[in-house]
Amino acid sequence: MASRSYGQYCGVTTAVELIGERWALLIVRDLLVGPRRYTDLKQGLPKIPTNILSTRLKELQEGGVVRRVPLLHCGLVYELTPYGRELEPIVLAMGRWGFQQMGDPSPDDIVTADSLTMALRTAFRADAASTLPPADYEVHVADVVLRVHVDPSGLKIAQLQPAGRPVDPRLGTQASVAGDPDIVFAAGPGIRRLISGELTPAAAIDQEVLAVVAGDATLLERFAETFRIEPGVVLAA
Repeated sequence: MASRSYGQYCGVTTAVELIGERWALLIVRDLLVGPRRYTDLKQGLPKIPTNILSTRLKELQEGGVVRRVPLLHCGLVYELTPYGRELEPIVLAMGRWGFQQMGDPSPDDIVTADSLTMALRTAFRADAASTLPPADYEVHVADVVLRVHVDPSGLKIAQLQPAGRPVDPRLGTQASVAGDPDIVFAAGPGIRRLISGELTPAAAIDQEVLAVVAGDATLLERFAETFRIEPGVVLAA
């Protein structure tokens, strides 16, 4: 736990003391995708000083949020404890809340594999997916490539690029990469306007927010229906 105390006996205060320090919640965000080595976390958070990353990991371990464990073929990794994984619905709700004020990116803003993975989880509408046929999407945003599988049972995502991230089969969130995807499309940060409903898929293509590289372009309509954040909606249906 962080050394700073607010001196108040309150659950919200304790939560802030556990995960409210700068960078702590982004470390949790990335670990919600899966276990990560120290170098993976540094790569995913390139602006964090190494001493701050070490300090935050130590504080999160002391607070029972994170633990360090061996993982086959990966060596020692950091992962969330069961207590830490209870933060997932909270982080997703915060993502939906923050989405409404994102605006356009700054020139030095980046998208990482873990941030994009969590963004898709944030926007995922299980109610819509339950009524639609399965679909496999391959999504390219800058240097990040994800395979996204959606079916009535839920959402699974595999990170194709950058490669080499640890995968924990216990989580059951890894998409299969066997076979060809149904559609491959490339997008920039403007994909936010598709997810918000500001643009239809056709308008997104016309305005060069995204481009279909291969596959069935009509599946963009299904993607837009499945990944959507309605204005003012913070809690998932």
